[in-house]
Amino acid sequence: MDPTKPVLVTGATGYVASWIVRYLLEDGYVVRGTVRNPDKPTGLEHLHALAAEHEGRLTLHQADLLDEGSYAEAMAGCELVIHTASPFLIGKVRDPEAQLVRPALEGTRNVLGSVDATPSVKRVVLTSSVVAIHGDNIDMKGRGPFTEDDWNTTSSVDHQPYPYSKTVAEQAAWEICGAQDRWDMVTIHPGLVLGPALTTASKSGSMTTMKAFIDGSLAGGAPDLAMGLVDVRDVARAHLLAGFTPGAHGRYITNAGTVTMLKIGRILRRRFGHSYPFPLLTVPKPMFKLVAPVAGFSREFVDKNVGWPLEFDNSRSVEELGLTYRDPADTVADQFQQMIDDGLVHKPIGRT
Repeated sequence: MDPTKPVLVTGATGYVASWIVRYLLEDGYVVRGTVRNPDKPTGLEHLHALAAEHEGRLTLHQADLLDEGSYAEAMAGCELVIHTASPFLIGKVRDPEAQLVRPALEGTRNVLGSVDATPSVKRVVLTSSVVAIHGDNIDMKGRGPFTEDDWNTTSSVDHQPYPYSKTVAEQAAWEICGAQDRWDMVTIHPGLVLGPALTTASKSGSMTTMKAFIDGSLAGGAPDLAMGLVDVRDVARAHLLAGFTPGAHGRYITNAGTVTMLKIGRILRRRFGHSYPFPLLTVPKPMFKLVAPVAGFSREFVDKNVGWPLEFDNSRSVEELGLTYRDPADTVADQFQQMIDDGLVHKPIGRT
């Protein structure tokens, strides 16, 4: 990989992508970031600030997941393409096919179609997810931790549409990659990504998750829902390691550990006290199942996820990429502190 060649980052305004752009610039690379509208008056301020700080090394280019060929111009001359752009919506989704599956699947085909047509590209790093490895927590029943050899076989458009969208998009990517031998591909599989954002304009589902701890929706208790967690800064660094480590190949679970909603609440209470409506108790599964549709979850989701343990093996990312992980407690606390600093959370009386 020629370090003087530009690196393309798709969906550059995204929660993870913004950190990837920042780290690439800090490491001395030239970066091209794709966005839907480079002239948008708001939402790009953090990228403009990075461009000013690293003069001449960051340019923004217009591209859209569903606009065939729109990535070709920005990709020309790049040897590394980091494809992060994909919708992340949780809770109630009106039209999963249109909002999740189509942009993820067709967007991946669009970007990789341009990769096929761009002779300079040597490697693609694709942002996938642990939900492409498993669909529901119950899938772990009777077995050990999930590894990169596992695939989600239980999700569909009607049940767990976001995991389904990530799964079919990654499967399509490997099919396209396998049909040629000029460029290779590495996929990154984070759990729930938390940690400080570089912009308050992010609409990531990660923000939605954290807001649940301050809007009172968990004040009465939290469901016993286990999930993988990883710091956004570690996920960004994993993309760079995957891009520039010569022997990197295949899929990499990037997950620091497993937490529950109650555990996140306990971390927040230890760091920020009792002035916020952090959950104190676990909501019994039957009770949560009763109210689940109001919160945007199906009762099938409750049956297959609440109360079931979850574990991932991240050893490949540690041993082959050399990735080190932040303590999940620091990740959660750093994000909440940033929400306070950005005015997204009011400081309690008496706290400075």
